[in-house]
Amino acid sequence: LTVLETSQVKSKARMLFAFLLLSSGFFLDLVVCTAAQTELRITTIKQEPYTMSKGSQLEGFCMDLLSEVAKKVGFKYKVKLVKDSSYGRQDDNGNWNGMIGEVLRGEADLAIAPLTLTAAREKVVGMTKPFMQTGISILLRKDISEGAGFFDFLTPFTSETWIGILVAYMGTAASICIASRLSPCEWSEAQSEGNRFSFLYSLWYTAGALTLQGAGPHPKALSGRVICSSWWLFSVVLLACYFSNLSSSKTPESSQLTVKGFEDLASQDTIQYSCLAGSSTLAFFKNSNNPVYRRIYEHMERTQSFVSSMDEGVKRAKEGNFAFIGESVSLDLAVARHCELVRVHEVIGMRGYSIAAPLGSPIIKNLSVAILQLSEAGELAYLRSKWWASSCIADKAKPAAVQPHRLKGMFLVLALGLGLGTCMAFLELTFKSRRKAAEQQKSCCTVLTEELSLRLKTSSPNKPQENADKEKA
Repeated sequence: LTVLETSQVKSKARMLFAFLLLSSGFFLDLVVCTAAQTELRITTIKQEPYTMSKGSQLEGFCMDLLSEVAKKVGFKYKVKLVKDSSYGRQDDNGNWNGMIGEVLRGEADLAIAPLTLTAAREKVVGMTKPFMQTGISILLRKDISEGAGFFDFLTPFTSETWIGILVAYMGTAASICIASRLSPCEWSEAQSEGNRFSFLYSLWYTAGALTLQGAGPHPKALSGRVICSSWWLFSVVLLACYFSNLSSSKTPESSQLTVKGFEDLASQDTIQYSCLAGSSTLAFFKNSNNPVYRRIYEHMERTQSFVSSMDEGVKRAKEGNFAFIGESVSLDLAVARHCELVRVHEVIGMRGYSIAAPLGSPIIKNLSVAILQLSEAGELAYLRSKWWASSCIADKAKPAAVQPHRLKGMFLVLALGLGLGTCMAFLELTFKSRRKAAEQQKSCCTVLTEELSLRLKTSSPNKPQENADKEKA
């Protein structure tokens, strides 16, 4: 009996243990399901194009990113703006403000914004893999970022246009030389007279016409005058386009200051510069041991010219005499929106933007995996191109160099004039050859061939008309 009772007791104990195990599993699943259905509280900050207001809703790069991440991880969320409009900075007492502070105090479950991944933030909150890479650069007006070059006088035209002008110049000189040789009105006796329009003289004559100075003597034949008239018209239009574009692209003398990087910025005192107050950019310069970066930080602390928002920094840069130091990605957006602004090529302190969560939160791993999946699928690149699309207003931009297609009409008129003049010179020679053939009772083709051979010989006299007259005298 004792053995039987002992066996029954053990059986009841096993049943009780199994019941408790099943019950605990059921309640655990219930808790997990309840937690999965709970809306996550998301904190963010208004900054174009990451988060912007559209009526009562929010839109932007971060909102699209949050939507895609939520689909992959599987959670619902509710977004609210940070109360103090700050990213997150630690004060002297060790307290954090902004989005980092809200996550620390449990007021938000996630913070999604252009939140820079730093060591100080990583100590107090959990940060995901970066969803965007950025760095520190300089934003300023174009007229204080570009210095005057030695060959700025060539900028009104593109290199293709200059090449076209050179070809037109050489072609016109060659056409004048050929027409003067062929036309009997210009060179009546090829055997005894000198041809004043040699190729070198034609080059000089064409250059004088291009500068509107003129160079005599001028052609007497109708064919030569047609060619010269075409070149004169081409020269007038060309010079008008050149001087118009040159005056439009000229910058004021007082603003010729070259700033190409941080060393140039630190070595001058003409323009002021600063960054966003309490930002990671300021912390970078404060903690750096680089002498150039230290000088920049000391200057900003001395002048106390910090800006309170990105919009204020862009506005001051547009006004001139101010360089705004900030995240390169945000500066690229400002350049896309305002053509008078430019970002220097130098980028320092490369880092990334991440999503913040409470320290030790299990969701960080899933968020990082989702971000990597979106990056590998090209979704992050698509969102970047979508929200960074340029809407640059070009009314204040520096005029672009004149392209060849803008002068194609004048090149066509010149080409027609050169062709017409050369054909007229050949016709003039043909008419003379016909009269001469009738007088000498020879074939017109024979006389024309002799005239062409005599006139196109390179050894023919090339003396000016005045010298030829003296020799005759």
